[in-house]
Amino acid sequence: MKIEIEEVRSHEALPLLSLNHVSLMCRSVWASVRFYEDVLGFALIKRPSSFNFNGAWLYNYGIGIHLIENPSIDHEFDTIVEPRPINPKDNHMSFQCTDVGLVKRRLQEMGMRYVTAVVEEDGIMVDQVFFHDPDGYMVEICNCDSIPILPLSSCPFKPRMGSFKKAAPSSCGFMEKVMMESLSMDMMNISF
Repeated sequence: MKIEIEEVRSHEALPLLSLNHVSLMCRSVWASVRFYEDVLGFALIKRPSSFNFNGAWLYNYGIGIHLIENPSIDHEFDTIVEPRPINPKDNHMSFQCTDVGLVKRRLQEMGMRYVTAVVEEDGIMVDQVFFHDPDGYMVEICNCDSIPILPLSSCPFKPRMGSFKKAAPSSCGFMEKVMMESLSMDMMNISF
């Protein structure tokens, strides 16, 4: 059996520029607007008048948030009756900030529930704060730009035969090393 491998580089990437907006369904567009204005500092902007459904557009930090009202949203946890557990490993949107301590103080002043986490990479510490919007969508505020963005191709890598559990963290990160090892093992397993 012959498997043909097509190189990813043979295709040109899409001509993307940046993230434009995140679209979220919400039970109450106005409750969500208040949250994104008051907590995250977004500003309400005009949205196309041709839309025939209730919603709102907000903008700040070079990012748009588009809200679409759907009062019958069925979430796993009803955040109105019982607060959803805050799980940093859940889907979320993340915003860079200049002062994580100030973010925590302001959230406390507003009476908002949040959890914190710290990520360490080669002695660099990243502080994270996680909380929910009125519909249970996770928001992260962090100082993530402390960790340099390194393409995997720039990381030292030596394929190894054996268990990934034995891999030690490297300057390019444990998960990146595991991913590269997995990729190399998959490539070695392909029959030509």
